[in-house]
Amino acid sequence: MTEAWTLWFTGLHGAGKSTIANKLAEILRKNNIKAVILDGDELRKAVSSDLGYSLKERNEHMKRVANICKIISENGAITIASVASPTEKSRQYAKKILKRVLLVYVKCSLETCKKRDVKGHYKKSEKMESGFEHFKHGSLNYEEPKNPDIVLNTEIESADESVTKLITKLKEMGII
Repeated sequence: MTEAWTLWFTGLHGAGKSTIANKLAEILRKNNIKAVILDGDELRKAVSSDLGYSLKERNEHMKRVANICKIISENGAITIASVASPTEKSRQYAKKILKRVLLVYVKCSLETCKKRDVKGHYKKSEKMESGFEHFKHGSLNYEEPKNPDIVLNTEIESADESVTKLITKLKEMGII
């Protein structure tokens, strides 16, 4: 069995990673392509509930996600990892252990992400809720990817436009 690709979505919380990932997975599945979504926030509850949002803890969470992606891709399904992955170090780890990874930068300004705050992370940070003491600091220190394979700018693109752009890239690369 050929190892499948991992689509590693990185970007600030609220940038649109999960929205795009879900729309993409739906299209792939309709075309009989096995796709598994790994949402960083959901994985936090399941495999990283012992971690907070300090930089060290965020990097550890990304290691765990990358290792899960490796297992899934080795079993022939496209993995869509929708994670903040705030540091170059965490993204390099994923690239190191995954044979086939496409880095998807879901770009959006911090101001817009705070307005969206779909999952309430920024509000929890402002209230200094347990586990979110370092969240705001981590978001402000998000390291933009140096060489993403594709940039989806949700500041100016709709989710559907971003998905279409991504599907075009996947076809060009022969991933789908």
